[in-house]
Order: sequence, then C-alpha cells, then structure tokens
Amino acid sequence: MTSGLTARDLAWAASFAALTAVGAFVAIPLGPVPFTLQPFFVLLAGLVLGARLGLISMLVYVLVGLVAPVYHGGTSGLGVLGGPTGGYLWGFVLAPLVVGMLAGTLRPRTVVGLFAVCCAGLAPIYGLGALWLAWQLHTTSFHVVVWGGILQFLPFDVVKAFLAAVVARALAASAVRPPVSVRPR
Repeated sequence: MTSGLTARDLAWAASFAALTAVGAFVAIPLGPVPFTLQPFFVLLAGLVLGARLGLISMLVYVLVGLVAPVYHGGTSGLGVLGGPTGGYLWGFVLAPLVVGMLAGTLRPRTVVGLFAVCCAGLAPIYGLGALWLAWQLHTTSFHVVVWGGILQFLPFDVVKAFLAAVVARALAASAVRPPVSVRPR
C-alpha cells in the first residue's frame, strides 16, 4: 500500500513548515497572543499544497515546535502548545485543510475568489485560538476573548489572506509548479 506522496510533495510540505517557522520570528507582542506572519504561510499552504499536504506541513510545524524553537519569538515545547497560544497553533493545522478543501471544491480562479477561501481559512485559527485562550485565561469575558483573541488581529490577517491569494495566483501563472495550484484559464 502506498501513500501517494512523492519526495517532491514532502519537500513542498517541509518548505511550508519552515516558512511558517520563519513567520513566527516576526512577532509583535499584543498581550498573551503575539502578532506574527504565520497566518500568511498557513493560508498559502492550503492554496498551494492543497488540503492533504497543507495539513501535513502544519502538523510537521507543530511537531517540530515541540523540540525546536520555531514557535512565536523562538519558543518551543509543550508549554507553548498547552499555553494561551496553543489553540492558534492547532488552528494552523486545520486552516490549510479548510482552505485546500474549499479551493479544491470551488476552484476559484481569481484573486477575489482565492481571498474569500483564505478568509474562510481564518475561522479555525480564530475559533480554536479564542476558545483555547479563554480556557487558558479562565475567562468568559467578551472583551478578553473576542477583542484579545480575534478582533485585534483581524485587520492584519485579512491583509495576509489577500496577500496569500495574490501570491498563490502569481505562483499558478509562473513556471513554478507546486503540487496544487490555481491554474490560469
């Protein structure tokens, strides 16, 4: 029985895990959850790699972070995964699955369509992230959960979603051939 994954597929997945780690080093503290560039690479992984490889790439990222300093600001370990930002990390695993499945089903060809798919991919990041944050901080305060865990990041993440759509569209039109891409008509 074969998994159907080629060495090239695994290299693409590893590349996106590494890019997500690089995005973690751009960390601006905003309370218990920092602003990072990670969502850009997470959403782009879903568009470029598809649901399966995108999920694998982020699982690799999360697992590597257990032993290597690849989480926000160079942190690592179970303490980070179980801390206030842990839900966002698990959301990173599900987001490319959502993005890849929607892109595969809807087959958007325009930047606007790709952007809409990326915005949908923010849902698991925010959903798991805010719920986990509330649980970790032992609060049900609307201000803490919704403002601190979602709204303060939303404008930046919408920009990252748009940029991911632009980059995915540009990759599809280029000579680079990722495992899954949005081909121009």
